Amino acid sequence: LRLTLIEKALESLSTLGLNNAHAPTTNPFEYQALAVDGSHIDVDRHMPVRCALINLSRIVLRYGETPFAVLDSHPDLYANPEELYIRNPDGEEKLPLQGPLLSLVRTVQEASHLAQIAEDNSTDLPTLALIDGSLILWGPELSTYPKYIRKHLLEDGILDALARIQTLATEHPIALAAYISLPRSTTVLNSLPISQQLKDEVGEITDRDLFERVLKKGERSDIFDSNSSLVKEYYGDQSIHFYYLNTGDEIARVEVPSWIAKDQDMLTLSHSLILDQCQKGFGYPVAIMEAHEQAVIGGSDRELFRKMVEDSLTKHQLPVYTSQKERSKR
Repeated sequence: LRLTLIEKALESLSTLGLNNAHAPTTNPFEYQALAVDGSHIDVDRHMPVRCALINLSRIVLRYGETPFAVLDSHPDLYANPEELYIRNPDGEEKLPLQGPLLSLVRTVQEASHLAQIAEDNSTDLPTLALIDGSLILWGPELSTYPKYIRKHLLEDGILDALARIQTLATEHPIALAAYISLPRSTTVLNSLPISQQLKDEVGEITDRDLFERVLKKGERSDIFDSNSSLVKEYYGDQSIHFYYLNTGDEIARVEVPSWIAKDQDMLTLSHSLILDQCQKGFGYPVAIMEAHEQAVIGGSDRELFRKMVEDSLTKHQLPVYTSQKERSKR
C-alpha cells in the first residue's frame, strides 16, 4: 500500500511538472568551504553559580594550488547578570538566557559567526558557506516570546547575519546554504492534490521518499518555496527556498535564501560544491563534519568546566556549594 501511494504521488508530481532533475556542473578545482557549528552548556541549578557557555567552531577549508585549513573553536562564558538575561531595551522586562531560549540564541550566533568567517576570509575563489540544519529559526516557543525577544533573535539576529553574507556576495562568489541530513519534511508532498489521501492512509511518507525515485546520484530537484508561517511573517527579502539533492548516500534537503535561489550561477555553485563536500566526507559535507567535531562539548569537557568554575570560586575565597542530589551522584 505504501509503495502504491508513493507511485500515485509521483504521478501527481509529474503532472504538476515538479519532477525535474538537474545534473551537477563541473566542480571548480579551486574553492573554499566555510562552516560553523555550536554546542552549549545550559544554566544548571546544581552548579554553585548561574552560568552558561556557548562553544562555536570555525572551519575554513581551501582547495586547489595553495590548500589551506583552519579548524578551531571559541567558547564564550555567560556569568555576569547582564549576560544571563535578554532585556527589553524599551522597558524593564527581561528573560533568562537558559533552556530553549539559550538554544535559539546559539543558533543565531552560529549564523552570525558564519557571516564573520565569510567576511574574514573573503576572496574571489568560489566559496561555499554552510550551516548544519535549517536557515529557519524553528522552535515552538518562538511565537510565545515577547516582541523584543523575537526582534533580538530574528531582525537583529539571524536575518542580520543573512543580510551580511548577501552584501558580501555582491562582490565575491559566495553560495550560502544549509544542509539537512535525513529530512522528514513533507512540504512538496503536502502541495500535491492527493496529499490528504496520503496523510490519511500512510502517515510516514515524506518528500525524501519521492525524490529518491526521481533523482539520480548527483542530481538535484527544482527549487521550492518554504511554506513556514515564520518565514512568511518575518523573513522578507531573506525568504527561504530549498531543493533536494541525491548525494549518492542519501537524499538531503538544501535550504538557500531567495537571493541564492534567484541567481542561477550561485544556485548551481551550491549544488556542485555541496556534492563535492559530500564526496570528500564519505557521504556528508566534510566542512560540517569538522565543524561538529570542533564544537561538540563532551562529558569530560562538561566535568572540566564544572571543576574550573569551582576552582575559580575557591581561588576568590567564595563558597562552593551544590545540591544534595548532585553530591549523591558524585
